[in-house]
Amino acid sequence: MNVSPEPTPPQSPVEEQDSPLSPGTHTIAVRHGSSVIEQRYHVAGTGPVCIAHSGGPGIGWEYLRMPLLEQDLTMVYVEPVGTGASGRLPDAREYNLATYTRFLHAVIEHLALPEVALLGHSHGGFVAQRYALDHPEHVASLILYDTSPVTGDDFWSVAVANMERFAQRHVAEHPEVATYVAGLTAPLGQLDDDGATSVLRSFLPTYFYDYWGREDEFGPARQMLRMYAAPARGEGPPFDVRGELAGVSAPTLVLVGEADFICGPRWAQMIHDEVPGAQLVVLDKTGHLGHVESPEAFATTVVTFLASVHGGTE
Repeated sequence: MNVSPEPTPPQSPVEEQDSPLSPGTHTIAVRHGSSVIEQRYHVAGTGPVCIAHSGGPGIGWEYLRMPLLEQDLTMVYVEPVGTGASGRLPDAREYNLATYTRFLHAVIEHLALPEVALLGHSHGGFVAQRYALDHPEHVASLILYDTSPVTGDDFWSVAVANMERFAQRHVAEHPEVATYVAGLTAPLGQLDDDGATSVLRSFLPTYFYDYWGREDEFGPARQMLRMYAAPARGEGPPFDVRGELAGVSAPTLVLVGEADFICGPRWAQMIHDEVPGAQLVVLDKTGHLGHVESPEAFATTVVTFLASVHGGTE
């Protein structure tokens, strides 16, 4: 997860003809150096606009679909460059935080709204934090969902230790978990998309509090999950906005699953402690995918927060 904390200046998208918030899939063209890259996003639901940036980097956006939120909000799901039908960068080393932040800015400018609610999950939360710091005028509210203010050696050491404990608890009944740590630390950038997808699917149970107890429910989603390898080749220093988050001016919700092995309560507490007035909500018996594992509690928390800071969602 090599990302750069230093964004480059935003560049304007080439506008498309239809309404930018009409339901369905939209494509804009974003200038990136001497290239023009297609950036897709998807609109679903009704109500105030909330932009959602998925994680990875390199995981297909579809896993972040939130049907319950779509009942109250117009959800705009960014399909990050390097994934799905969005374009590919000529130089894979440029899949870094600066690039993702700039492409997010292109989408937000294209929507032509003065400000939006912004939700970032996991690595998408890194993008959301950076964006809120660099473009506070566009962020009406911020939802940082299972994310961290920092990566680096300590972050990954904690994640590996948590996964090792997970494996120890479950290896007797599920011997395959003995391979999970190797999957987490695998150099995905050396694989193709199918190989990266296979690795991600292999250890997906660790993203849940109780995957096997609800395998009939979660299994189909596991088989639909898609990972793209090129973003793992991005270069840049570890992400770290500690010391900057006091500059976040938007009302902020920090939402985390109590059993999230990678972006758990330890990291959520760091964000909460630095962002002025931030609210922290921990979802019980929930891992890294609260919108899937605890969808009602997740949606209620988000909608209630937005109503409290914006005076309702209708």
